[in-house]
Amino acid sequence: MSQEPSGIFDMLGPIMIGPSSSHTAGVVRIARVAHFLLGGAPERADITFYNSFAMTYKGHGSDRAALAGLMGFAVDDERIRDALALADEAGLAYTFDPVISSAKSHPNTLFIRAQRGERRVEVEGISRGGGLILISGIDGLHTNFTGQLYTLVVRARDVRGAVAFLSAILAYDNVNIATLTVSRRAKDDLALQVYELDEPLRSESLSYIQTLPWIVGAQVVPPV
Repeated sequence: MSQEPSGIFDMLGPIMIGPSSSHTAGVVRIARVAHFLLGGAPERADITFYNSFAMTYKGHGSDRAALAGLMGFAVDDERIRDALALADEAGLAYTFDPVISSAKSHPNTLFIRAQRGERRVEVEGISRGGGLILISGIDGLHTNFTGQLYTLVVRARDVRGAVAFLSAILAYDNVNIATLTVSRRAKDDLALQVYELDEPLRSESLSYIQTLPWIVGAQVVPPV
């Protein structure tokens, strides 16, 4: 039995620069997550295309899409077509590495390692088709968010009560948590908390979170 579309997006797909919603728009959105985690365009990026991406990334414009997203371009930005030249003009050093790997369960998997000044980030995402994405990892730790909502990404020491404390701050701001993913390297080691939010977090609250002694870093990724 066919499944009815749940909304206008499912019927029409995203407004985007083509040629492919999965290989272009999805790649832009994954790369935009890295852009916001870095606080801007990187100075260097190493981009790995896995499996289906590895075989088609040039013909489907995934290389241009990745650089465009890293520079902060939206999926409907006409500059995506010229992203290779624009990245060169901006001094963005980049590499593309196509890899076939059975270790990646999804055929459209993208891995980005990027640096901006002293800040570094690793983002792994999958493009699910129709411009939809899932961010499956940040800095080697598991995540599970879609980039469709405001997302608070917190790197913190694995201290007791951390999730409850941050949840209380969000509740005080009248911000509802849509999803929460927590992962860690080991007990009492670095932990990653990812909150998808129904409303944006106040900038004052984000600044306060960033000052907490057990917080290593905290950024808000807007809908990409």
